[in-house]
Amino acid sequence: MPRLLAEPVSGRLSREFSALSPDVVTSCVTEVHHCVAHLGLDPTPALVERIAREHLTGMVKSEPPSGRVHAETHGTSTC
Repeated sequence: MPRLLAEPVSGRLSREFSALSPDVVTSCVTEVHHCVAHLGLDPTPALVERIAREHLTGMVKSEPPSGRVHAETHGTSTC
């Protein structure tokens, strides 16, 4: 996703998912963009944001707080 389009999406989602580091959110947005494009769909900002939000919601709900700290400090992303 071009940086000019990715920054607003990542910014909105970073504010919404403040429990995750901004780097994790940005990585998720980038990965979702690549996956959508790979599937032959038009990776519009709205579509990428919607899918990334679902992934991030799953990450927040599925990880215990101790696991979240571990993933953020080690720079891993499961998005």
